[in-house]
Amino acid sequence: MRIPTIADRARPPLFEMRGITKSFPGTRILHGVDFNLLRGEVHALVGENGAGKSTLMKILAGVLRPDEGEMLIEGRIMAPRTPAEGLREGVALIHQELSLFPHLTVAENLFLGAEPRWGGWMLSRRAMAVKAGRLLGELGGGVSPSSCVAELSVAEQQIVEIARALRNRSRLVVMDEPTAALSEREAGRLFGIIRRLCRQGAGVVYISHRLSEVRALADRVTVLRDGRVVGTLGKDAIDDASIVGMMVGRPPGDFYRRSFDRKLGHVVLRTRGLGDGNRVRGIDLEVRAGEVVGLAGLMGAGRTEFSRLVFGAERVVTGAIEIEGVSVKFGSPRAAMRHGIAYVPEDRKGQGIFLGLTAEMNLTVNIAGSLARWGVLDGQRLHASAREAVSEFDIRLPGLSAAARLLSGGNQQKLMIARWMSIRPKLLILDEPTRGVDVGAKDEIYRLIDRFTGCGMAVLFISSELPEIIELCDRIVVIRDGRVAGTLDRSREMMSEERVMSLAIGTRPSL
Repeated sequence: MRIPTIADRARPPLFEMRGITKSFPGTRILHGVDFNLLRGEVHALVGENGAGKSTLMKILAGVLRPDEGEMLIEGRIMAPRTPAEGLREGVALIHQELSLFPHLTVAENLFLGAEPRWGGWMLSRRAMAVKAGRLLGELGGGVSPSSCVAELSVAEQQIVEIARALRNRSRLVVMDEPTAALSEREAGRLFGIIRRLCRQGAGVVYISHRLSEVRALADRVTVLRDGRVVGTLGKDAIDDASIVGMMVGRPPGDFYRRSFDRKLGHVVLRTRGLGDGNRVRGIDLEVRAGEVVGLAGLMGAGRTEFSRLVFGAERVVTGAIEIEGVSVKFGSPRAAMRHGIAYVPEDRKGQGIFLGLTAEMNLTVNIAGSLARWGVLDGQRLHASAREAVSEFDIRLPGLSAAARLLSGGNQQKLMIARWMSIRPKLLILDEPTRGVDVGAKDEIYRLIDRFTGCGMAVLFISSELPEIIELCDRIVVIRDGRVAGTLDRSREMMSEERVMSLAIGTRPSL
């Protein structure tokens, strides 16, 4: 990566923000923030969910307008009023939330509004496919330009989102949690693209909760907390303890560490040869009361598909499911819920949260029937139930009437978990529950899981982050090609990232 030189630092920054302030009704999000970016630099922006990172970058890209402050690009005042004006200024913003059109092809999404044309008027699908293939080839994601976006995985859609932002060869690229849905290999390819952009003189603002990425990529790190700049660290001063301490205001040693001396109870979930005739090819698995069983494996191994079979969201083709020793057949998620199964999906915004509904409605939708009198919702009971959940799960929001889309990622996740706890489940399935949330919110989610298992709940925990699955789980079941490749039991053998990965890819770990 090209490191800015003394000569670079003597020149005006590529981009600069001065005294940026922004408020939404009842809440001030940013308090006079100063931020700058040099040519050829990766400047990481970190902070807890709700610290103001995404709001600051949306102002930069023209999605939002500041209440106070100014922005300069190469020493010249810029004030984009729309994302289109931001693009013309050379700013590309890769959102954390996917914003693709699912029923268009990959190539159509990449060139929407800028389609190559013969003679300036006739659409050239061939030229569009060739250019799209070149862009995707640079990212190395193996995505076909002719594929329909609706048929792609979340990781493949993220690659298309990145390719679309890079199409304009922008000089200032903002990446907001770009690797949240990428495998380690795909993330490595992205890092190569970032380094190439920097060598070409562009600047990259990198927002991520994954501190290992920040250490590997960043030339500087700026930390936001509660809408204010806490400080900026240079390359030599970047370390996890310093960043985490600045983000949350307490040292990493105060964070959650799970104890594994708890006695486990009866078998809550047992599957025998469970399969869907496609990705899942016959899985045997047990989860006991008070136990956290982790599902690990490479992307596409069948972990999510397995969990959806258990929850009744997909049709079981082979095998059987038992809940507390009783054979069950679920024709729908509603049937699974009646048997005490709760499911927090991987795609929080697409499948979990009702973004357009209020926080109150999100919290009570699973139990709305029980809060009604003579078929009519009882407003007082609805409010009381929602207020109790907000307090119990420490959900930070402007008010119960606030739309769920306005909450930070961590608070959306806690809201979704709180909603499922309202049905008092026996089994809680968590699919990538800490994806896209900050270290503080992760800590809160881990504590919630410990509280749930302490009350005898069984937890099936799916995660692509090996350190957290090793830290949190009593057992780890590794899935490869839709089958159980092996199980690591904390009580009998040492768990390690190497052992998990060896099972996931089918090799023997070194001694």
